Amino acid sequence: MESEDDMHDANDAESLDDFYSGETAADSDDLDAADYEFIDNYSDDSDDLTSHRHQQNYTILTEADIRQRQEDDITRISTVLSISRVSASILLRHYYWSVSKVHDEWFADEEKVRKAVGLLEKPVVQFPNARELTCGICFENYPRDRISSAACGHPFCGTCWAGYTSTAITDGPGCLMLRCPDPTCGAAVGQDMINLLASDEDKEKYSRYFLRSYIEDNRKTKWCPAPGCDYAVDFIVGGGSYDVSCRCSYSFCWNCTEEAHRPVDCGTVAKWILKNSAESENMNWILANSKPCPKCKRPIEKNQGCMHITCTPPCKFEFCWLCLGAWSDHGERTGGFYACNRYETAKQEGVYDEAEKRRDMAKNSLERYTHYYERWATNQSSRQKALADLQQMQTVHIEKLSDRQCQPESQLKFITEAWLQIVECRRVLKWTYAYGYYLPEHEHAKRQFFEYLQGEAESGLERLHQCAEKELQTYLDADGPSKDFNEFRTKLAGLTR
Repeated sequence: MESEDDMHDANDAESLDDFYSGETAADSDDLDAADYEFIDNYSDDSDDLTSHRHQQNYTILTEADIRQRQEDDITRISTVLSISRVSASILLRHYYWSVSKVHDEWFADEEKVRKAVGLLEKPVVQFPNARELTCGICFENYPRDRISSAACGHPFCGTCWAGYTSTAITDGPGCLMLRCPDPTCGAAVGQDMINLLASDEDKEKYSRYFLRSYIEDNRKTKWCPAPGCDYAVDFIVGGGSYDVSCRCSYSFCWNCTEEAHRPVDCGTVAKWILKNSAESENMNWILANSKPCPKCKRPIEKNQGCMHITCTPPCKFEFCWLCLGAWSDHGERTGGFYACNRYETAKQEGVYDEAEKRRDMAKNSLERYTHYYERWATNQSSRQKALADLQQMQTVHIEKLSDRQCQPESQLKFITEAWLQIVECRRVLKWTYAYGYYLPEHEHAKRQFFEYLQGEAESGLERLHQCAEKELQTYLDADGPSKDFNEFRTKLAGLTR
C-alpha cells in the first residue's frame, strides 16, 4: 500500500496561483520532454474568447495534404542536392524527414552521409560480359534480363528479390530502410526496386508505410489518437497551448496525446490515469474492508450479522471477527455473538494498534480517492451528455427554435456558444479533481483557496447548464414567438461571459 506521502508528492513544486493564472510552463527545449503549459483560457469579453478559440498553432492534415508535403520535401532535396527522387526519399527517411538536417549533414560531409545511408556513387561489383549470371541467394544461373541489383551491383534473381522484399514488408515499417541482401553490403534498396520486384499487395503495404513514416518519424507531426481517425496534426512549437482539436471532434494534448486536460499538467494526468488503472486501490479496498481468515489467510468481507464468522470451504474455520480467535473459545463469557471482551482487553493493551492503524490508513486513503474519482467520473459523463446535447442542438433544435421564435439561425449562435462552453468547462472541472487529489494535504491555505475556486466554478457552470438546458426547453415547446426570448438571450449570453 502506498503511503500518504507518496500519494501527495506529485505536485508539491507547483503553486495554486499557477494553476489558475496560467503562468507555469516547462523550461525544456526538447518537445518530447516538454511539460504541459498552463493557459488562461477565459476572458471577460466574449469576443476575446471567440477569437482565442480560433487562434491555432497547429494544422490538421488529410492524407492528400501529407502526400503533397512529402512530395514537396522530396522534390526540394532532389533539386538542391542534384540526386534522384529515390535517393532523396532515402535521405529524408534517415534524417526523420527534416529537410534542414539533410542539408546540414550533406554539405558538412557528403561521403560520410552516403556511407551511413547506403547511397553509393558507383557499383561495388560490375556485371561481367556474360549471357548468364549467378543469383547470390539461390546460386542458380539466369539470363541477364532476369537478374536485378541495387546500386551496389550484387546480382539476384527476381524470385529471390520478391521473397526478400516480401519478408521485409511483412515484418513492418523497417522495410523502408531495406539494404542489399548481400550480408557484406550496405547499399540502400529504394522504392524503385520495390515497385519493380514486389507483388501488388506488397507495393500497397510499402506505400502505406512510406506515407505514415512522414508523420510518425517527424517530430513536428503526429496522428490524431482518436480511434479510427486518419487525420494528422502539424504542430508549431512555442505557440503556448498544447491543446489540439481535430476535425473528427476529438481534442487531445499534443505533448502526451491524452485527451485535452488543460490546465492540469501532463505529469499529474499520467499519475491519475495510472492510478485509475492500477491494482493498488483494489488492495486498499481489501485491506480497509476485509480481514484475513486466521487459518487459510483468504480475505473475508463482513457486511452484516454477528461476530461469528465461518470461512468458505474447504477451510470452514470458525472464528471471531473482532479478535480473529477460534470461535470455540468464545461464548457468553466473552461477550456473546455481538461483542468480544478479549478484543476489547487486547485493544486497551495496544495489541491491535498496528493492524488497526494500517486498516484505518487504508480506509481513509480509499475514501479520499473515491471522493475525487467519483467527481472526476461524474464530470466526464456529464461532458459526454453535453456533447450529445450539443450535437442534437446543432442538427435539430436550432432549426426548430428558429421556426418557433421567428429568428434567423445566425442570431441563435449564442446558444451553440453556450453549449460549447459547457463542454469545455466540464472538461476543465473534471481535471481539477485530479489536480486536487495530488495537492499536498499540509498546504492548507492553498487547498482552501483551490476548493473555493473549484466551488465557484461548479456553481457558475450549473447555472449555465440549467439555463441552456431547462430554460431553453420552454422556448422549444412554445407554439409561437415568446416576448421574453430576448431576455433569455441576454441571460444566457451573460452566463457565458
